[in-house]
Amino acid sequence: MRKPRDFDVALKALTDKTKTLKENKRRQLGELIVATGADALDMEILAGGLLAMVESDKTQRETWRKRGAAFFRGKARKSAERDRNNTEGASPGNSGTSSA
Repeated sequence: MRKPRDFDVALKALTDKTKTLKENKRRQLGELIVATGADALDMEILAGGLLAMVESDKTQRETWRKRGAAFFRGKARKSAERDRNNTEGASPGNSGTSSA
């Protein structure tokens, strides 16, 4: 005989997962604001710019999408190069130390 499904437990798990996803989205939006330098703007200016983006036409959004994609590709490349340079330039004496 099959065990009856506990819908309350399943619903709680889905609720917890939804909460986690929303928290991650908020954190990532905050990181994006800092990475682009938009954290230096007043809240009113940032909100006005976001509202203008929402109200813009599809052509303008596509232009912004391409610019954003280029931003992330550039950041990914710079990070990879920085990591590669740090790995190659590490001295043998420091490679075994840990800061636990």
